Amino acid sequence: MHSDAAWTWFSRQNDNRFFFCPFTQVGLLRLLATSAVMGKDVRTIGEAWKVYDRWLEDSRVRIQQESFGLDAAFRASTRPVSRLSSPKALGDCYLLAVSQVTNTTLVTFDRGLASACEKARQRVTLL
Repeated sequence: MHSDAAWTWFSRQNDNRFFFCPFTQVGLLRLLATSAVMGKDVRTIGEAWKVYDRWLEDSRVRIQQESFGLDAAFRASTRPVSRLSSPKALGDCYLLAVSQVTNTTLVTFDRGLASACEKARQRVTLL
């Protein structure tokens, strides 16, 4: 379901560039190697790396190394959820901080993450 929507959206983005950060890199590899997500199309870890490498062959796609100031932005993004015990919230806050520090638009299927971005006045595209 998400794959079709993502590919449709991505194929229309001719003039934009896209970045993986280390967190999204690991997330993509993990999801590709998870049978509960991929079903019969599950990949081995080696095959998942090949999928990732194909992404990087697209001239619009790059890996974004962590930037100076990310730690402070990440800590700040966790303040609104500091009373929660939630690994998901931590992941969302990290992605929010990366998009803030790199001044990029975060693209997601996650309504909660999109809402957090909007509250933080960060550019977000909800697919």
